[in-house]
Amino acid sequence: MAKISRDEIKKKGIKRTLRTFKFSIDGLAYAYKNEQSMLIHALGTVFTVVLGIIFSLSLTEWALVFIALGVILASELINTAIEAAVDLCTLEIHPLAKIAKDCGSAATFVLFLVSVVICLFVFVPHFIG
Repeated sequence: MAKISRDEIKKKGIKRTLRTFKFSIDGLAYAYKNEQSMLIHALGTVFTVVLGIIFSLSLTEWALVFIALGVILASELINTAIEAAVDLCTLEIHPLAKIAKDCGSAATFVLFLVSVVICLFVFVPHFIG
């Protein structure tokens, strides 16, 4: 059997690039439909953007807020991918599967806390000033 190189499998071009965008949209759609925490983060994002509009955030403040929000949403997607990969490997309750899922969830939680602190740094001065 002849070996096929990775370059042959990974076709390049505009058609592949457009398909890649479709795959990304499919992943977002799956997460919003099936992951409760993704919906909660999305609602928090909408609330934060509305507050940003109300307080007329500066460009720097918007940048900080969007980085914080993007990081938490991206980490939630990565956590969903970890959970799906673990479930693909085994559906039985295994200590290593639990560790993988718990650590993915913990990473999202840590980034959520960091995002909250960043948003507090940005918004508290607007509330008190």
